[in-house]
Amino acid sequence: MDVRFKAGSAPLLISMPHVGTDIPDAIAATMAPCALRRADTDWHLEQLYAFAHELGASTLAARWSRYVIDVNRPPEDTNLYPGLDTTGLCPVDTFARERLYQAGRAPSEPEIARRLQRYWQPYHQQLRAELDRLLALHGRVLLWDAHSIASMVPRFFDGRLPDLNIGTANGAACAPELERAVVDVAQRQQQFTVALNGRFKGGYITRQYGQPQRNVHALQLEMCQYLYMDEAAPYGYRPDHAALVLPLLRDCVGAALDWVRQ
Repeated sequence: MDVRFKAGSAPLLISMPHVGTDIPDAIAATMAPCALRRADTDWHLEQLYAFAHELGASTLAARWSRYVIDVNRPPEDTNLYPGLDTTGLCPVDTFARERLYQAGRAPSEPEIARRLQRYWQPYHQQLRAELDRLLALHGRVLLWDAHSIASMVPRFFDGRLPDLNIGTANGAACAPELERAVVDVAQRQQQFTVALNGRFKGGYITRQYGQPQRNVHALQLEMCQYLYMDEAAPYGYRPDHAALVLPLLRDCVGAALDWVRQ
């Protein structure tokens, strides 16, 4: 299977496009050793969001590493943040600017086209099909795009990132009432810092599928990884840390689901 998918009954789909770690052997053979560390993975999100099944949510998780192809990038590989640095559809370097491929072995245009068809399309086909199914059942649906990142990545932002980064494409991807419901819950506590449409406004998935005029609402949450794991290799899950943020994460998802069900 190219994705890990579980259908639920609630009007909620949780998408995890960057949790994949698999790299096909033929592609791995062209890569530099640093690629096989898969440092830029959104580690352990399936474990962190395990509570979603209790809510009746559908879940969709990528199998393939973002180093193979990034399913949260546009197929035409346009920059989602014009003027700012970002990695592309088939990244050639890591967040730390380490070269991912051996000299002269970066993917060619035909190879990128092949990866789009073979690895990118299955994720989006399943995502689209599930949104359509849930929309037909409920009349309104929420797409929650789940991400995590190291709290300090100098390539992309200065200093430490806020703990919880909510993105709604500057309000275009969901109803303002839904955005406010989630932000209000997130800001009600004093332990974690929160940003709305700051450095992370939502990637391709949030922007492409969030169509509130069609009753499809999308929201991205980018979390700092230290909230639930070790940010240094081997990137271990930290249940003691996760226990502190999980109640808030559940409350945020729950508030969004309650609004969709109104």
